[in-house]
Amino acid sequence: MSTFSIADRQSDAAPSVSFEFFPPKSDAMAARLWETVQRLEPMAPDFVSVTYGAGGSTRERTHDTVKRIAGSTTLLPAAHLTCVSATKAEVLSVADSYAAAGVHHIVALRGDPPEGMSGTFTPHPAGFANSVELIESLSDAGQFEISVSCYPEPHPNSRGWDEDLAFLKAKQDAGATRAITQFFFEPDVYLRFVERARARGITMPLVPGIMLQPNFAGLKRMAGMVQASVPAWLDRLYDGLDDDSETRDLVTATVAAELCHKLADQGVNQFHFYTLNRAGLALSTCRLLGLKPKPAQPA
Repeated sequence: MSTFSIADRQSDAAPSVSFEFFPPKSDAMAARLWETVQRLEPMAPDFVSVTYGAGGSTRERTHDTVKRIAGSTTLLPAAHLTCVSATKAEVLSVADSYAAAGVHHIVALRGDPPEGMSGTFTPHPAGFANSVELIESLSDAGQFEISVSCYPEPHPNSRGWDEDLAFLKAKQDAGATRAITQFFFEPDVYLRFVERARARGITMPLVPGIMLQPNFAGLKRMAGMVQASVPAWLDRLYDGLDDDSETRDLVTATVAAELCHKLADQGVNQFHFYTLNRAGLALSTCRLLGLKPKPAQPA
C-alpha cells in the first residue's frame, strides 16, 4: 500500500460526501445513532441514508429515524425502500408517507430475504418482482430522487458482467439517477467497473461506497457475504490489533482516506461512507480528505 502526504492533499479541492446509518435495535443504539447524526450534521453531506435489516426487519425504526432526521436536522435524508414481504400498495404507501414528511430521496432496493443474503428472494404475490419495477413506480410518481445499489465485483447472485450491467442499465432507464457501490478496497476494482458500465451506456453517477469497519473479523464476514475481495495487505495492517481499538480506528480512517485520494486522482469527487453509526471514524476520514465542519449559523 502506498503512502500519501496529508499536507499536499489538503490543498486539493475537497470532495462531496454522503453518510449511511443503520437503524437502532435498542434504546442504547438509538442514542448512539442520534449522537452520530448530530456530530456529522456540521459536515454538510450531500445526503444521509438509513438502511433496513434483512427482510425489512428494522422497517419501522428506519421510518422513524428518517422522519426524525428530516424534521429535526438540516440534513437531507434518503430512505431505503425494498420489495421484500410487502404488496406494491404497501410499499408505495410508505413512499407516500416519506414524501408527506418532506423526504424526497429514496434508495430503491430489492432487499434481502428474511433469512439474509444467503436466502432466496421470493416476491410477494402482490408485490414488486424486482427493484426495476419499484424504481419505475417511484419514478412515475414524480416525487423522488432515486438512488440504487451496484456491485463493482461479482456478487453472490451474479450471473456475469453482461447480465449484471444490463440490469443496472435497466435501473437507470427506469428512473434511477445515482448508483452507490458495494464496498471495495482497491481503486482498480472500482475503475474497471466504471469502465465496463460506461461502455454499456450507463451514464448516471456511480458513487463509490467506502466502508468504515475497524473490526477486521467483522469486516471479513461482511466481505464474505457480498463476495468483496479483501487484499492481503489489509489483513497485514490489522494483524495483532484485536485488542487495540484505538490503533484499529486509526488504520481504518487512514485506509479509507487513501482509497478516496487514489480515486480522486482519477477524477472521482463523490464518496458514500458506510459509517456503522461511528461518528468518530467518519469525522477522522473526512479530516484526512480536507473536509471540515461548517461554522454554526447564528440562531
